[in-house]
Amino acid sequence: MADTNQFLDTITNGYQAKGGTITLGTAMLNGEPVPDTFIKVPLKTLNRHGLIAGATGTGKTKTLQVLAEQLSENGIPVLLMDIKGDLSGIAKAGDVQPFITERHAKIGLSYETKSFPVEFLSLSQQDGVRLRSTVSEFGPVLFSRVLGLNDTQTGVVSVIFKYCDDNNMPLLDLKDIKKVLQYITDEGKDEIEKEYGRISTSSTGSILRKIIELEQQDADLFFGELSFDVNDLMRIDDQGRGYVNIMRLTDIQDKPKLFSTFMLSLLAEIYNTLPEKGDADQPELVIFIDEAHLIFDEATKTLLDQIETIVKLIRSKGIGIFFVTQNPTDVPNGVLSQLGLKIQHALRAFTATDRKAIKLTAENYPISEFYQTDELITQLGTGEALITALNEKGSPTPLAATMLRAPVSRMDILTADEIASLNTSSKLVKKYSEVIDRESAYEILCKKVESAEQQQAKAQQQKAEEKATKSAPKSSPIGSTIEKQIIKTVTSATFIRGVFGVLNKMFK
Repeated sequence: MADTNQFLDTITNGYQAKGGTITLGTAMLNGEPVPDTFIKVPLKTLNRHGLIAGATGTGKTKTLQVLAEQLSENGIPVLLMDIKGDLSGIAKAGDVQPFITERHAKIGLSYETKSFPVEFLSLSQQDGVRLRSTVSEFGPVLFSRVLGLNDTQTGVVSVIFKYCDDNNMPLLDLKDIKKVLQYITDEGKDEIEKEYGRISTSSTGSILRKIIELEQQDADLFFGELSFDVNDLMRIDDQGRGYVNIMRLTDIQDKPKLFSTFMLSLLAEIYNTLPEKGDADQPELVIFIDEAHLIFDEATKTLLDQIETIVKLIRSKGIGIFFVTQNPTDVPNGVLSQLGLKIQHALRAFTATDRKAIKLTAENYPISEFYQTDELITQLGTGEALITALNEKGSPTPLAATMLRAPVSRMDILTADEIASLNTSSKLVKKYSEVIDRESAYEILCKKVESAEQQQAKAQQQKAEEKATKSAPKSSPIGSTIEKQIIKTVTSATFIRGVFGVLNKMFK
């Protein structure tokens, strides 16, 4: 049996903080919560990212909900990627249940139900604030990485962007860039080759196929205007609570390319838009990516490198990113090493492979004299987790098996009518509901090709008329014809002989 007093000293000293904190629960020893050992995480370290992992049914979603509530309560906006569709209940107060009040009595926290300000966002046809971005906003490098292009093909995309910039042709949606690809392959081939060099048709064909592949995952719904302003994620309500922005993604689980595209563009836009924050007292925004493996499973190496780079850099903007997944091994090592707060729910050891994965997972956590980590991971109950965070100095806190507090908002989904009511009253839904299709590269090139075809047809018609004029018999005026006929007659030998014959007879 571990010494309780020593454990108490270790936890209380390890989780002390002078500034603002969020309280996740109470530390456990030998399977029971230890009084006065609250697990508090400093707000100022939450831009150092985090991980929530565990097998299905162990309480990951409720932990995510607790974190979102605590952040909102502290005036920090949140963005949740709701893959399974079970986070909408944050908008309504929860119900007081005996098992919840009993749990909180063990933890040493009171329980009061609350609702939180919620905004629903959508990448597809689902109701909510429509999120869009233009192709131009991606830029040639990011757009190429999303498509998984090689260096040669990336060079072609760069030429396309340069050509469109030089000729004031906005690239807004996928039909724009498809039209440019068609134009530089056919009608505009000579123009492009003269100004920018020769482009292989095999390269443009490969790029076009990649775009069609992206289009088949409904990416055409994402590319376009009105572009979403990331500052609309940073809103605070009248009570000083941060908005919980819930991205409804239940219909894109089978479209990982679209999900990766959106996440990469969002992170890049946030990084490029927000100012440097330095060592702030709390983050500007915290993003939770549920079912995080959907980002990484289909991602190319270049795309993974881009995500890793953004994760490293974006914390300087005051942005925290939390990955929620079943197993930590779903997250690449380069990203995993950047995560400051780790909340590990139970894992199941059904096979030898599972046991190896658990052993590997245990090595990602600080060594503890109070726990046999690889064994405890398989014994944790629902709503319990191993936690290690960063203290205010940036050092890892001691590992703590924790009984987590319960969400104070509804632990169930909203009805369709409740969601519709929230969307009806939303200012952002009205702002982004209109689909704008202004003149861009597609329309400009269509007019250019049509004008060229009309000029060519006119030139061909003019040439045909000139040819017909040259080949037709020349016509003469009637008077001129008679004169020529008289002269021809008068000068003929027969006429002369006739005249002289008459004269001879007259003078005989």
